[in-house]
Amino acid sequence: MDFQGSVKTDCIAPIWTVEAEGEDWINIAGSCREQGGRLVSIWGSEAGEGFFVQAAYVFPEGMLIARHPAVEGQYASLSDLFPCAGRMQRAVYDMLGIDHGGADKRPWLSHGMGPSFPLRKNPLPDQVLSEKDYPFVAVEGEGVHEVAVGPVHAGIIEPGHFRFQVVGEKVLRLEERLGYKHKGIEKQFEGMTVQEGAGLAGRISGDSTVAYSWTYAMAVESVCGVKPPERASFLRGLFLERERIANHLADLGALGNDAGFAFGLSQFSSLREDILRLNKQIFGHRLLMDLVVPGGVSRDLDMDAKRRIFEECEIMERRVRDLREIYMDHTGLQDRFLTTGRIAPELAAKLGLAGLAGRASRNAVDLRVDHPYSPYDRLEVVMATHHGGDVAARVSVRFDEIAESLRLTGLMLENLPEGQISCELPRMSGCGAGWVEGFRGEIVVFLEIEKGRVRRAHAHDPSWQNWPALEFAVIGNIVPDFPLINKSFNLSYSGHDL
Repeated sequence: MDFQGSVKTDCIAPIWTVEAEGEDWINIAGSCREQGGRLVSIWGSEAGEGFFVQAAYVFPEGMLIARHPAVEGQYASLSDLFPCAGRMQRAVYDMLGIDHGGADKRPWLSHGMGPSFPLRKNPLPDQVLSEKDYPFVAVEGEGVHEVAVGPVHAGIIEPGHFRFQVVGEKVLRLEERLGYKHKGIEKQFEGMTVQEGAGLAGRISGDSTVAYSWTYAMAVESVCGVKPPERASFLRGLFLERERIANHLADLGALGNDAGFAFGLSQFSSLREDILRLNKQIFGHRLLMDLVVPGGVSRDLDMDAKRRIFEECEIMERRVRDLREIYMDHTGLQDRFLTTGRIAPELAAKLGLAGLAGRASRNAVDLRVDHPYSPYDRLEVVMATHHGGDVAARVSVRFDEIAESLRLTGLMLENLPEGQISCELPRMSGCGAGWVEGFRGEIVVFLEIEKGRVRRAHAHDPSWQNWPALEFAVIGNIVPDFPLINKSFNLSYSGHDL
């Protein structure tokens, strides 16, 4: 394969770029599939008088970004090669009107609430579309009935519409309708300075503010051709692992609660609150927002703060270990967790299941291990994996990742380099990419910068790969188990619907 260029990042793995004209678009995708590569993201852009579609693929050697001109506003669909491409292609059409030629033409991000093709330089007038006009796929047969859930739910969770086709309580089919959290963030990025864009990146998804901020910063730094100071890289790693721990603690508590074990919710919620309070005291924000900035970080760590984090990690490690024993020995919990919502490893590989959910189905991918970036290239991260693919496996991976994140936190504190925490960035133009392992999986940000301002920004959440897999995980289970299965994936509504 002839690579025309590369993008320099803080990641050891290279990121190549290639112009894919004509049949090269499909040939590259087919070659990636044959070589065991994964499709990460598809997005579109407008340049001059034409439109382009880009696809990012990952190999063991690195990432390849293929850029393809949409001839007369059309390009060939990739969904036959990569099932997860379907919804991404529908989103590209909703945003830019570039037709993928696939069979499923239904809108994904568009809910009839704004202009058609809003990412175009000249969007079309507002569209008129009723939610009831969305054509869900129905299953017919004796005893089959439909259960509609959402999009507004009876709690504080974000909106999503789920259509179950069931016989009795057994689920035959699930179809999702998302996009209700679409905030027009990609449009908001346009024209921002890179510093202003950093603030927006950290607000794409509140539970992954460090991951998105770091990925965005890495993309900016790749355009500028600079690396942040070593101390800043270690502090970024510290922030990210604290974010990972806090989210896993919340998930483990919620999973216990969904299985009728309120004790688990209270215990894990207490532990998470301890982390968030210490975050506020040391770093000024419970969720660590605005700490990672292009060129480094905005807050440093003194000796007293290091001591307090060390002490917290020691207490956390003991309490989580004890709670794990309780979870593993609790018959009621294990009865609900084991075999529920299973994604077999073979299906996980076919669907491109990413992140934590993928690792729980033996689809072992973790950027901190496979394509490490500073400081992970010096820490020898131990990847948490499982072969079960059910709720129990996803619970087990969360416990393992908390233990590993606590270990990594200690190592980063012990080996924290001296020096500056940020560096100056030149005002430059160009294309860049960032690639970071968030708590759900790999997050990617692609940037086009022109004279220090964002021309185009595309951010990708691993939930794009994993929401379709949830539809398979629930098949054969009973309807009351759906909240438990859904929580075991804990996919993002907000980051997913950019």
